[in-house]
Amino acid sequence: MTETYILSFAQNAVVVAILLVAPALLVSLLIGSLISMIQAATQINEVTLTFIPKIIGIGLVLAFFGSWMVQHLLTFTTNVFTNLPSMPH
Repeated sequence: MTETYILSFAQNAVVVAILLVAPALLVSLLIGSLISMIQAATQINEVTLTFIPKIIGIGLVLAFFGSWMVQHLLTFTTNVFTNLPSMPH
């Protein structure tokens, strides 16, 4: 295996990982920030208050974007197994 092949494979893997994780992380970040602002405005200091809204938000993200995420993961995996026989030594 050459260095360029390993680096390009690693780069593709990181890009796919970021694409798959980004929607759930962004929704979790937005919900957490919104709940934190509400807690600061009302002076409610409950740490566990954000868990249920985050779980619901991430569940909705997976319901809406789940098939898109699986499709990207399947495409990446198919490309890896398709290129496996022609992998440089």
